[in-house]
Amino acid sequence: MGGSTLGAQAIYDFLKKKIKKKFIFVDNLNAFENKKGKKNLNNLIISKSGNTIETIVNANILVRKKDKNLFITEKKESYLSLLAQKLKADIVDHNNYIGGRYSVLSEVGMLPAELMGLNYKNFRQLNNLVKNKYFMRALVSNVEATIYFLRAKKFNSVVINYDEQSTNLFNWYQQLVAESLGKENNGILPIISVMPKDNHSVMQLYLDGFKNNFFTLFYSQEKNSSKINNDSVLLEQKFLKNKDINQIMFAQKKATEIVFKNKNIPFRSFEIKKRDEKTLGELFCFFILETILIGKALKINPYDQPAVELIKKETKKILL
Repeated sequence: MGGSTLGAQAIYDFLKKKIKKKFIFVDNLNAFENKKGKKNLNNLIISKSGNTIETIVNANILVRKKDKNLFITEKKESYLSLLAQKLKADIVDHNNYIGGRYSVLSEVGMLPAELMGLNYKNFRQLNNLVKNKYFMRALVSNVEATIYFLRAKKFNSVVINYDEQSTNLFNWYQQLVAESLGKENNGILPIISVMPKDNHSVMQLYLDGFKNNFFTLFYSQEKNSSKINNDSVLLEQKFLKNKDINQIMFAQKKATEIVFKNKNIPFRSFEIKKRDEKTLGELFCFFILETILIGKALKINPYDQPAVELIKKETKKILL
């Protein structure tokens, strides 16, 4: 659930063209339908506490002794640690000082990355980045801008995503920002818009509706994207001739930037030139550091999630 799976999903989707193995992510209570009837499974079960109710339920239904089972959980007695012992499965200790949404660069994200055939060392860019003055200037500038927007009553952080392979990266970002900063009547509501389809739904609101949004545009350069069939292009659409999907998406992104500028709509823009572990590691570090610094500026604890714990306790009471 949550940070125990979202980071690995972001890695898998962002770099899926490099990954030869098939991974199934069981990230909800009905997701196990996708796994029924599968044979020769390697199960990786992750929960920091070892007592996450959804993980317990899914493990109860899905995990079989004849499978190869590997657990990542804290080094203490819990449901999952006892289950691992019963199954005689391997256990990797989950760092007790790293919460789920911050754990992608720990064993929680890096072990799955290794299983995907990726090099975990290439993701870990923090030591290099904190010495990079351009990175640090960009980080501080973005934090300052976000604080300014919040003081101006702009609370919605809308991601305009032109890269389908980054959808789970921003699902990870959504949890990171919402769960870290949504406290004490503060917070940012992260909203993910997948382009270009959302041009035909919520973009009208973004352009002409209420003005409490600030935006992140995200685009990745792609090689070998599908090309237009020139023989089927009518005269009225001759501007599409010799174009590919990547060129069309880029034109839509640039057009959005122009319209946003003309309407004085605040936005920042990311353009990914190389899709690899290093780039994704930089993105993870940027968003994690940005979130922590915003939390510190707002004088709230960016590491806990006390309100969510209330629902967990009430759920247990109802089921008892």
